[in-house]
Amino acid sequence: MLEKILSISGKPGLFRLVSRGRQNLVVETLDENKKRMPAFAKDKIVSLADIAMYTDSEEVALKNVLKSILDKEEGKPLEMDIKNISGEELRKYFAQVLPEFDRDRVHDSDIRKLLQWYNIIVRNGVDFSEDLKEDEEK
Repeated sequence: MLEKILSISGKPGLFRLVSRGRQNLVVETLDENKKRMPAFAKDKIVSLADIAMYTDSEEVALKNVLKSILDKEEGKPLEMDIKNISGEELRKYFAQVLPEFDRDRVHDSDIRKLLQWYNIIVRNGVDFSEDLKEDEEK
């Protein structure tokens, strides 16, 4: 499922892939508005399935990090004010989720974006458990 959830550079939030055209993708906002729009080749489009977080030893797939947050928060959205929390508190929270994250290469802005994405995913009922099952089968 995460391969169909997209981040588009310069556009806030997350998008669900609806269909592919010859010159573009049709995406839908992952919020209550469900607004559809085209995304073109000039836009930097990244699937959440292709994103990983740096750790001291290797890169950890975003789906595994999201699963850790989901387990910690018991499937509920985060209660913290992500935009206004201090960098120190942000890193302390993230260390509970991914203890071995690379403190030099993972920036506060990366953690904020990840936590915002987590809230969007949880609030919109995106189920990425099949992505995790595929990993277990490999």
